[in-house]
Amino acid sequence: MQRKLTYDMLGRSTLDITRDIDDIVRMADVDVGVCHVFCMHTSASLMICENIDPAVRDDVERWMQKTVVDGDPMFLHDMEGPDDMSGHIRTMLTGVSLNVPVAEARLQLGTYQGIYLYEHRTASHRRQVMVTVLGAASGC
Repeated sequence: MQRKLTYDMLGRSTLDITRDIDDIVRMADVDVGVCHVFCMHTSASLMICENIDPAVRDDVERWMQKTVVDGDPMFLHDMEGPDDMSGHIRTMLTGVSLNVPVAEARLQLGTYQGIYLYEHRTASHRRQVMVTVLGAASGC
C-alpha cells in the first residue's frame, strides 16, 4: 500500500506525523513487514525523536541553529534566502527517509518514539510525505 500525505508547515518547526502513518499501516493490514516513509523535499526532513517532552525537539533545533547557521557567508547557494543552503544541509543531516518495522498492522516504535516532519525553512511550505507499507497481509 502506498499513500501520499500533505502537510502545511508554518515555518521552521517539527510536526508529529506518527498517527497519520500508523493509520496507513493499519489500513494496509500487514502482519509482518516494513513501513518506508519518504519526505519529498530538499529542505524538510524526517526524524524519529522522543515524543513525550517537546524540549527534546527544541534542543535539537537549538543545536541546529548553532551548527548550521542561516546566512553563513561560506554558503554560495542562497537563491531563496539566507535559510536556503542551511535548510539543505539540515535535511542532509537528519535524512529524508525512515524504515520502521511493522507487526500486527502497527508501527513497531519504541515507547517514547514518534515520527516527525522537520521543516527547515523559516517561511511556510506545503510538504509531501510518501508512505509505503510492504509485507505479508494478515491471514496469509
